[in-house]
Amino acid sequence: FSGSEIRHRDDDIPLAHIAICTEGTGWADADTIPLMVASTIVGNWDRSMAGAGNVATKLGQYSQKYNLCHSYQAFNTCYTDTGLWGAYIVTDRFRVDDMMAALQDEWCRIATNATEIEVNRAKNLLKTNMLLMLDGSTPICEDIGRQLLCYGRRLPLHELDARINAVDAKTVQEAMKTYVYNRCPAIAAVGPTEALKDYNRTRSRMYTIIH
Repeated sequence: FSGSEIRHRDDDIPLAHIAICTEGTGWADADTIPLMVASTIVGNWDRSMAGAGNVATKLGQYSQKYNLCHSYQAFNTCYTDTGLWGAYIVTDRFRVDDMMAALQDEWCRIATNATEIEVNRAKNLLKTNMLLMLDGSTPICEDIGRQLLCYGRRLPLHELDARINAVDAKTVQEAMKTYVYNRCPAIAAVGPTEALKDYNRTRSRMYTIIH
């Protein structure tokens, strides 16, 4: 993994599509679950959602209140020995910088000041989403195969539940400080990207100066 940027400006595309991420963890890493919880705290938002202004995530609330984007989706993609942790944004050409700043501010907030309330909510939502993904024989077989490749066995649900329950706000903050806070991000952008700041400016937003 290397902090870098690639952008393709095309003003004929109506909206800017931007992905920004840092290096994450592999499936078997101890910090994988805390990073999953952190990604759930960031969450996702779309302006077409019912009750879009009443979502639990702070970034979703700001996105609706200040019209920052059309949608965003946090992601945590794990591979065998590494991963990608970040977010995908779809926004108007004039709101690119505002949305990027809001997203990175939220990352820094979680790394330095995540609360137990939002961590507990994210843990419950993560459990729900994981169970919903096992709805059917095909996803169950895929899950078994992935776990056999990554762990050499299938994790029983009660063990996975215990691992998630063991995460608290301090664990999330430590994982974020290890993998996200003040780390060089990789950025890919396409569309009307003129307002996307220089990479060095984006990199400087990956940390906050606390007095």
